[in-house]
Amino acid sequence: MIKSIAFTMYPAQDLARARDFYERLLGLRPSRDFGGAWIEYDLGGGTFAMSTMAEGVTPSADAGGSIAFEVADVDGLVARLRDQGVRIKVAPFTTPVCRMAVILDSEGNALTLHQATTN
Repeated sequence: MIKSIAFTMYPAQDLARARDFYERLLGLRPSRDFGGAWIEYDLGGGTFAMSTMAEGVTPSADAGGSIAFEVADVDGLVARLRDQGVRIKVAPFTTPVCRMAVILDSEGNALTLHQATTN
């Protein structure tokens, strides 16, 4: 039976551009690179991957799965990313249990920035 989530993968059209976005702007550190077509980032409890290998799958902000990255300061990060020209799909907002925002990566995929709140 299912033991855990092995990875979450987002498609990329330009993996070098995607790596720049995730590594320079979000500070992710690559853990594995499979021939320049699949890059993985181990993030304590899960792996996030970017790939150009998913034939027939294109980046999308409106379809498919989504990933949420836990961050320390949603508002500060969104402000910094906005200054870097990152497209903000949903501005930061508060729910009863968190604060979050949705941004678009360099490829057009939507990703959630999540900040858990303590009660």
